[in-house]
Amino acid sequence: MSGQSVIANTWKTKVEHFIMQHSVQNFIVFLIVLNAALLGLETNPQITQTYGAILTWFDHVILGIFTLEIVLLIGVRGWAFFKDPWCIFDFIVVGIALVPATEALSVLRSLRVLRVLRLINKVESMRKVVGGLLHSLPGLGSVFSLILIIFYVSGVITTNEFGREFPEFFGDLGNSFFTLFQVMTLESWSDGIARPVMEKFPYAWIFFVLFILIATFVVINLFIAVIVDSLSSANKDEETELDHDALFLHKELTSLKSEMSDIKAMLLELSESKKTGS
Repeated sequence: MSGQSVIANTWKTKVEHFIMQHSVQNFIVFLIVLNAALLGLETNPQITQTYGAILTWFDHVILGIFTLEIVLLIGVRGWAFFKDPWCIFDFIVVGIALVPATEALSVLRSLRVLRVLRLINKVESMRKVVGGLLHSLPGLGSVFSLILIIFYVSGVITTNEFGREFPEFFGDLGNSFFTLFQVMTLESWSDGIARPVMEKFPYAWIFFVLFILIATFVVINLFIAVIVDSLSSANKDEETELDHDALFLHKELTSLKSEMSDIKAMLLELSESKKTGS
């Protein structure tokens, strides 16, 4: 039984080593990009009419390779496969394409393009960026709460002050929120919104200028600052972990060197004692 276990473990190690080789992973990345290009070509009716069968065949072959990769990794890692969030992500993205796209589930056919998102898992730099974004969610939540407060206060003010004269912009809180969002993005805020309002309310420019300064230039930059700080912290944590690993390895090598020196001294003593005895 132990021999069979050793053989099974050896087989699993070889399979995982093969799948995780750079050449194999680069081939998977190539297939992901190729699959994305093919899905883009399928949006052209003329190309689909002429080469639809070929595109479908390539899509099935690529999906088969992706499925084989997932199945092999599950077979090698077992339940440990589902402990990795990125592996779960790959499993869901590939699994969606395996569900039959019936009339009730026709949207799944469009969701095949989600396979392109596997690039995030395969490209380390992308994975680091996404990890930094996820790490920044608590800070982004605080900034988002701040901008909600600003929008609510501004929405109540504009609805009360400008709602009667401009119901299409500020007739209720919903319209006010949407209009303020347009102002925040600086999309036609001056000629389309601010100047018409200023014809009726000459001092309305004070509100719009203050709102843009606070919502656009301050709060949006806070979003960027939180994300950049999170990415920087993630890189520092990774560098610290690497330093700890290097220090641990240095200690292990120093200990091993000391033990080798002790063994060498013992061997010399035994050699000297044999010479003396002879």
